[in-house]
Amino acid sequence: MANSGSGDLARKPTFGELFTPKLVTVLREGYGAAALKTDALAGMTVAIVALPLSMAIAIGAGAKPENGLFTAVVGGFLVSALGGSRFQIGGPAGAFIVLMATTIERFGLSGLFLATMMAGVLMLAAGYLRLGAYVKYIPHPVTVGFTAGIGVIIFAGEIKDLFGLTLDHEPGPIIPKLAALAHAWPTINLWATGVTTLCIVLILGLKRWNPNFPGLLIAVGAAALLTFALDLPVETIGSKFGGVPRSLPWPKWPDFPLSDIPELIPNAIAIAVLGSIESLLSAVVADGMTGRRHRSNCELVAQGYANIACAFFGGVCVTGTIARTATNVRAHAKGPVSGMLHAAFLLLFMIVAAPVASYIPLAALAAVLATVAWNMAERSQIAMILRHDRGEAMVLLATFLLTVFRDLTEGIAVGVTLGAILFMHRMAQLVQVTSHQQWIEDDVGDQVEPRPLYTPGENNHDILAYRIAGPFFFGAASTVAGVLDEIGARPKAFVLDLSAVPLADGAGAQTLIGFAAKARRAGAKVYIAAAAPHVAETLIACGLDERLVTYAPDLEEARKLARSAITAAAAA
Repeated sequence: MANSGSGDLARKPTFGELFTPKLVTVLREGYGAAALKTDALAGMTVAIVALPLSMAIAIGAGAKPENGLFTAVVGGFLVSALGGSRFQIGGPAGAFIVLMATTIERFGLSGLFLATMMAGVLMLAAGYLRLGAYVKYIPHPVTVGFTAGIGVIIFAGEIKDLFGLTLDHEPGPIIPKLAALAHAWPTINLWATGVTTLCIVLILGLKRWNPNFPGLLIAVGAAALLTFALDLPVETIGSKFGGVPRSLPWPKWPDFPLSDIPELIPNAIAIAVLGSIESLLSAVVADGMTGRRHRSNCELVAQGYANIACAFFGGVCVTGTIARTATNVRAHAKGPVSGMLHAAFLLLFMIVAAPVASYIPLAALAAVLATVAWNMAERSQIAMILRHDRGEAMVLLATFLLTVFRDLTEGIAVGVTLGAILFMHRMAQLVQVTSHQQWIEDDVGDQVEPRPLYTPGENNHDILAYRIAGPFFFGAASTVAGVLDEIGARPKAFVLDLSAVPLADGAGAQTLIGFAAKARRAGAKVYIAAAAPHVAETLIACGLDERLVTYAPDLEEARKLARSAITAAAAA
């Protein structure tokens, strides 16, 4: 790695390397009947999860259930067919509910279509301008804070349907909303409350009993069956929306006044930013689960085309969805074909089983969203940030509170600003000056060139030593993760020399935790050498403790400990 020529390191990836969809890559590698069968099963599994979620998210935003289904079919197909991730599943996401609801409330459903189309154009521009790598600079506390905030808002928005309350008008802001809900509490429908309780018990119970069971679909199906059989006095999709269409509509230019474009620009920017963050985070999760690397700019381009197409088919905002993508990976998908088939299976449901959807109670779909909202709050991450660092805790709390009580875009903007100020403060405290660091690289795909940031130390068949130089913060974490994931050798020990790391944060610690866990599964031990006291303190506080790695005061001592452990293991 160290002897690679400078010409290779400086080579810029071609347009084709950056923007060739992973579908093309998979087909070039050879795609046979066995892979198609596996992808079909994975696609069916994801469709079962996506079916109730797509309708629930659309209804939660103030749209119709078919708007969510159209999004999952059209957007889901295009995200998989054109995207830069092998396993990404596109569709409507809970994170968009707040944005969609506020847009619909002010501009109507046609205004949301226009904002979605504008956001798609912005995402296309960001992708073709190769700005995908910059999304990694969103600080970790910001993503945790606004995700938790969105979860709170989603749950508050579902209280009405969870308890079957009668409300003439439900305000958008959370404080007036809660006041109105409290005033409407005497109208509680005990039958709806019973359906809600049954669905939540089924979802949580089935997940605990067997996580692979389609708990969401089983709960919604059971609620629909009971509603039909007992003629329960609860509001259903049929009673409120007249059912679900049995086919996709023909594409048409959305009917909206062009005079709304200037006023919709902030909404479109918010949708584009949130969609970019959500989709690339989802792709990173898939990378971590599979060892692959996505093409971030190609993924943004696919998200852009998908959002534009959804607006023509009556769909809402589409993005990569973390839960459905993870389900796709766990179902052993081989490539993007599984995501395309998931869209086809959803379309088949619309054609065959649309009449059944009329009996689905809104309380059941509200229960689905309530569990989604609960899962959106990354409680372990919140606790870690609050305990570990007052500065990051301030960023998290500011983002969370502004998201809940003010506005999502305001929460993100303030959170990123505070995160940047916090980082600059930390950098100002550093004595060491670092230079010639490659902080942003072009993502080519599954294979990348060696990077000069990592200089190998001692290398033999038993021990691999790497030196990480420079601030190991949230912006550099994905770069480090990419390099560590590409180590092809399987030694008995890894030594990571952190003597040139003046700063580390929670995102950097999570990267090393993932690497150490992966190495341990492969039977190799990891040694951290020469970490500065404040760096070691940060890593240990975030969970990289003696259970995963061994700390050594310097590189030589780490090598000595590694050799002793290897010798002892061989003697045993």
